[in-house]
Amino acid sequence: MKRTKPSETKLVICVWHPFRFWRPDPAMAETLRAKWPEMRVVHLPNYDVLPPELPDTDIFVGYSLRADQLTHARKLKWIHSTATGVAQLMYPELRESGILVTNPRGVFSVPVAEHTLGMMIAMARNFPDSIRFQDQAKWSQQQLWDLPQQLSELSGKTLLIVGFGSIGQELAKRAKAFDMRVLGVTRSGQSNGDLAEKIVAGSELHSVLPEADYAVIAVPETAGTKKLMGAAEISRMKRGARLINVGRGSLLDEDALIAALESGHLAGAGLDVTGIEPLPENSPLWKAPNLFITPHTSGVSNRLWQRETALLVELLELWFSGQSMKNVVDLSRGY
Repeated sequence: MKRTKPSETKLVICVWHPFRFWRPDPAMAETLRAKWPEMRVVHLPNYDVLPPELPDTDIFVGYSLRADQLTHARKLKWIHSTATGVAQLMYPELRESGILVTNPRGVFSVPVAEHTLGMMIAMARNFPDSIRFQDQAKWSQQQLWDLPQQLSELSGKTLLIVGFGSIGQELAKRAKAFDMRVLGVTRSGQSNGDLAEKIVAGSELHSVLPEADYAVIAVPETAGTKKLMGAAEISRMKRGARLINVGRGSLLDEDALIAALESGHLAGAGLDVTGIEPLPENSPLWKAPNLFITPHTSGVSNRLWQRETALLVELLELWFSGQSMKNVVDLSRGY
């Protein structure tokens, strides 16, 4: 792929999402213009005005670019996704185009790890029920203790992190500070061994599920990871364990999760992602017992766009200097 110089580069930023925070901060474009005044930087408010900008675009920064839009982007050399998950870009036309794809891997790791740990603490200490009793102005000391999922500690418990990438490793650091035993699962069975007692390959997931007091799903969404945690996997978990999904809704069989919560096999679960988002009002997940739901906010942080911008600047510096790029998406694997 022939690299461009700043003076011959047009970079387009375009993301529209109903959640305003996912739309790039104007400071991103302003930072790029200040650093490379000779580069043409276009920040679009929505996809409606994107088509006329595509034919001479060299670099596209955004969440989605459809196959029919790609055919008009004749000069496009590089797509930088503002979301870590890139399943929406993994269509054949793009995979075969030779266009470089990068993502912001690492940018969301700290807030997602902190959010996940917060869910674990909340479930161990029954915070959701405490809030429900508070809403009733009820001093609920005895009621909280009498619940089947008694107040417990994270200390000494086993945390299984399914997907031991940047998010999983940040979570592991924090879990170890709580004296938890950490196990990891990766596609290859390889990762940072300093942060986990044991790391196994995805093919061995069933062998470690029975050890988990808490299991966290944090793998990328690919064709091979859909329903990664289904009825068979949940049944392998010990009775009273808890399951958290901060990856993508497609990774978890939600019907199997509800059944395990209703039967008491799982003492609790936390979801930051669901199969359909926003979650419909009639979804049975809302009424599932001991299920803690947050509306896909684990990656939200007031520092996000600062981190996104800093990474994009770093990638552009590598691009213009001809150096090896980082955060490159493996198009054959989809992450």
